[in-house]
Amino acid sequence: MSRAAIRYAKALLSLAQDQKTADVVNKDMELVSKTISENQQLSELLKNAVVKSEVKKAILTEIFSGLNALSTNLFNVLIENKRIDILENVAAQYTSLYDDSIGKEIATVTTAVPMTNDLEIKVLAKVKELTPKSVELHNVIDESILGGFILRIGDKQYNASIANKLNKLRREFSLN
Repeated sequence: MSRAAIRYAKALLSLAQDQKTADVVNKDMELVSKTISENQQLSELLKNAVVKSEVKKAILTEIFSGLNALSTNLFNVLIENKRIDILENVAAQYTSLYDDSIGKEIATVTTAVPMTNDLEIKVLAKVKELTPKSVELHNVIDESILGGFILRIGDKQYNASIANKLNKLRREFSLN
C-alpha cells in the first residue's frame, strides 16, 4: 500500500466525516475496490500511461455513475494529480480506515472446509478474547490445514489447526 494512497484515503475520510457521509462513501469505495480488483482490463487501463486522462475519467464516470459526489470528486483529484493508477489502493485503504473509525475489524478464519455454525460459535468466542471491537468474519478455505481453524485479526493470529498440532508433535518427538 503506497503512502500516497493512505494520505488520499485519510483526506477523503475526513471530508466524508465532516459531511456526515462516511458510510455512504464507504459503500462507494467498497464497490470501486471490488470492481477494479475483479476486472483486470479496468485495472490495466488505469495504470496505462498511454491512455489519456480524459478517457480514464469518462470510463470511470460511466462505470460508477451512481456514486456520491465526494467519491466522484476523488476520481477528479486523482486524475488532476496524475495518480489515478492508485485508485484501487485508495478505495481499499479508505474502507480499512473507515472500519477502524467505527471500531470494526475484519477477522480472517482459515478452515479446511466451509465453516459450520458450531465452528463459527467457537471462533466468535475466541474473537471476544482477542479484541473488544466488533468483528466481521471472512472465511478462507485451505485444505492443507487438515482441520480446525486459523484465526487472524489485525496482527494477532490464533492457530487451532490440526496441521499446526501435528507439527508441534513432530517437533516434540524429534527433540526426544
